[in-house]
Amino acid sequence: MSDYWIVGARIVDGTGRDPVHGPAIHVEDDRITALGRPPAGARALDARGLTITPGLIDAHVHLGLSSDINPSLRRELSVAELAADMFDNCGRTLDAGFTTVRDTGGIDAGLARVVAGGKVRGPRILQCGPVQCQTGGHGHFAAEWEPTANWYDHDIPGLRSISLLSDGPEQMRRNVRETFRRGADFLKLCVTGGVMSTHDKIGDTQFTTEEIAVAVAEANARGSYVTVHAHNNAGIRNAVHAGVACVEHGSEMDEETAGLMAAKGVALVPTLATMHALLQDATRAGLPAGIADRVGPVLQGQIDGLLAARAAGVRTGLGSDLIGADQRGRGRELTLRSDIESPMLALEAATRVNAEILRIADRVGTVEVGKLADLTAWASDPLDNPEVFGEPDNVALVIRGGRVVKEAR
Repeated sequence: MSDYWIVGARIVDGTGRDPVHGPAIHVEDDRITALGRPPAGARALDARGLTITPGLIDAHVHLGLSSDINPSLRRELSVAELAADMFDNCGRTLDAGFTTVRDTGGIDAGLARVVAGGKVRGPRILQCGPVQCQTGGHGHFAAEWEPTANWYDHDIPGLRSISLLSDGPEQMRRNVRETFRRGADFLKLCVTGGVMSTHDKIGDTQFTTEEIAVAVAEANARGSYVTVHAHNNAGIRNAVHAGVACVEHGSEMDEETAGLMAAKGVALVPTLATMHALLQDATRAGLPAGIADRVGPVLQGQIDGLLAARAAGVRTGLGSDLIGADQRGRGRELTLRSDIESPMLALEAATRVNAEILRIADRVGTVEVGKLADLTAWASDPLDNPEVFGEPDNVALVIRGGRVVKEAR
């Protein structure tokens, strides 16, 4: 049972308001119960010199892809090694100041449950289970010579499930029902080609509007939602017309499409950090070096799409999309966004806005009375120097649900 006051910190509450000095944060059990002056004799956690923000939220992670991609799919790595890499990545994510993540494909409920149960250090995980993709589409990462019927042999029940293949509305309906049966919190569909795709191009559209609408109907029936991997305008517009709630990437999104998304209340999650990482060295993620040829236009396209979305009034979150064994740069997504917008807008995207997109804003995303005590404290002020966002060593304190899970000073 927690009952303590965090005192002496500068507080940036995630709402966009200016930072404040002075108020202490009262934590009881897993909640923030007061902001103000602690009573005499109260237990205090000294945070003098630190800047406290809400716990960060990454709305686009792939914890199931924590090992080198191609070797892991070719069974060159043991299940034990795959699991160890995932567990290590969970801990590193927490230590970087992220208290909640949305896993957008690769794990199943097993990893989320061992973290929630305290057996593995990590952030709160919301997950979609296997991604929904069409045969030969983005998410179907089999070698060209491998029969499609063998694709599901790559799954590791209870740990990793990459994708389910749907061709037609009824197969989509069966697959998304199966995905929810396995414990998914939401659905993700791939509706265009992708950067690391094996069989397609970014300009390809995938799934018909009818197929997407089936997934949306099944998600709505469970009080959930659909997000889509989408780069080009045609794929985005198909998905928006079908009723999806969120678009990932949006690297070719134009002003007209951004306007449609705004009118329909569809959110956008740009993902810049992974593009920078692949430009530097795609082989570090276990991918062929040639993948980098696709990255430059996609990176600039996401920046342009972000600006178009902002101008149109689209709710714009933040995700890192890092893959492979080295995912230590998760916080760099905020640094990159700070260069395009401002550190405060980047922080808002990674806290309050992401909480809204993930439909958990009643619990997390801001430093307010009644919210879960998910807090990150920085040794240096990231609003003054946004490079700090990408430096886990500058994360002095992490609290998740009232529990101190990292204390580095």
